[in-house]
Amino acid sequence: MLLNLHVKNLALIDEADVYFRDGLNILTGETGAGKSIIIGSMNLALGAKVPKDLVRHESQDAFVELTFEIDNDAQKAALQELGVDVLEGQVILTRRLVGGRSISKINSQTANSALLKDVAGVLLDMHGQHEHQSLLYKKKHLEILDAYGKAVIGPKKEQVAVLYGQYREAKERLEKFTVDEDARQREISFLEYEINEIEASAVYEGEDEQVEARYKKLANGKRITESVQEAYALSGYEGGAGEQFGRVCHALSLVAEYDQALAALQDQAAELDGLLNDFNRELSSYQQNMQFGEEEFYETEKRLDELNRLKSKYGRTIRDVLDYLESRKQRLADLTDYEEKKRQLEEALAQTEADYKKEAAALTMCRKQTAEKLTEMIRRELADLNFLHVSFEMIFEKLDHYTANGVDEAEFFISTNPGEPARPLGAVASGGELSRIMLAVKTVLAEKDSTGTLVFDEIDTGISGRTAQMVSEKMAKIARTHQVICITHLPQIAAMADAHFAIEKSVRDNETETSIRILNEEEIIQELSRMLGGAQITDAVRKNAVEMKKLAETTKLLQVEKT
Repeated sequence: MLLNLHVKNLALIDEADVYFRDGLNILTGETGAGKSIIIGSMNLALGAKVPKDLVRHESQDAFVELTFEIDNDAQKAALQELGVDVLEGQVILTRRLVGGRSISKINSQTANSALLKDVAGVLLDMHGQHEHQSLLYKKKHLEILDAYGKAVIGPKKEQVAVLYGQYREAKERLEKFTVDEDARQREISFLEYEINEIEASAVYEGEDEQVEARYKKLANGKRITESVQEAYALSGYEGGAGEQFGRVCHALSLVAEYDQALAALQDQAAELDGLLNDFNRELSSYQQNMQFGEEEFYETEKRLDELNRLKSKYGRTIRDVLDYLESRKQRLADLTDYEEKKRQLEEALAQTEADYKKEAAALTMCRKQTAEKLTEMIRRELADLNFLHVSFEMIFEKLDHYTANGVDEAEFFISTNPGEPARPLGAVASGGELSRIMLAVKTVLAEKDSTGTLVFDEIDTGISGRTAQMVSEKMAKIARTHQVICITHLPQIAAMADAHFAIEKSVRDNETETSIRILNEEEIIQELSRMLGGAQITDAVRKNAVEMKKLAETTKLLQVEKT
């Protein structure tokens, strides 16, 4: 559940700190008091786009923080899958607006908007002022069905998506392979040319490194010769280091018997003399074997150019060139045995298509079975919302193409009067009816969902009287198992509140501010009276407010007794 909303320097809010309660949290206020800012602040913390001129004072930072208490294991598991830790039973989402930029965090760890939205889907369900309009679109209907039946539909959808990917790959392979006869012959000719060119070079892996090393040596032959000769002379035994170190060894040998330390030094000197002698001998051998012929240099340079040309044409490395050769050989073999290879690809495509169609049909069947349960549940909820003789069903049509989501197109059909045929929901329902239908849908989904908090922003659009009373009872019913936060302008719904908050606008120091506070019992009656009577609150209006609150409390007690 949402424990706390903290807002600072946002729109008309200087600073607000709201502690929500279990059950039904109602937010009311005069038109223009800033009710939408509260929902907007929540959306902002959950990754929504930042509207222009949202920061109250440009010189200051704006800040929104939501603190959630994690109520169940399903939520914990879902958050862990997203990489979010639950710290001491809580998750804290923050968003700070600084100089035109925004920084979002989850438990003090920076988070991107995609992760915020995923986490938001686990923590709460937000129903905005115009969300019921989404029921006008058929795509939304299938989403509702899949959400309701995700336990059984979800795995089948995943399998269909996998098979669809395999089908697309098989189809693309066949399309790329299929060529006309003239094109096939031209490609065969070109492949044979490329294969012959690479094979004729007799290139092998690592040859370019060997040839480059040999070329480097030959290109610097003169410098190598001069340096080796100088090194040999300096380290030799004819006036060089070898002769000098021999004298060192002789001098130490004359006194080594008198001191153990000198004896050890003599041993080291003898060892170094041996190493120097070996070094000088190997240097002499290298000098004798040095060959830097012009012809060898020319052939090496020519081979290096050939290798570099192959790499520039067929790959960055010799390994790439050899891999390219193998792929060209395979392609040539396929085109040479074209009809057989094409038959194999066609069979593979037919098999993947058959597998897809089988799983897609199973998904359709699962969806239809689930739709019967869903529409029956929605019918019951609609009856509670003053749809007395409603017929509600889901009609399926088959798409003329394959998708990763199967081949289904589904739409809700409704009839609100006996004897009338069911028609598409979007063609029948009014704005007020759509609000109630969406509430019915949310009620059904809430029973299947682990989301702890439901937020409704003016779901009471277009309703009044008896219908408003039934909507209020439905909200109270949902609030028995979920935390509900609802902005409303109807006193029937407000009276059902377990916690009632007033959103108020005032002027202080020539600046308009919006604040939010929880009401006590007397203030609740005053607010209900305002909602009932408008500007003039008479004794009769106040009495009506008291009666309405008592009736709401009685209704909630009866709901508990029925369960």
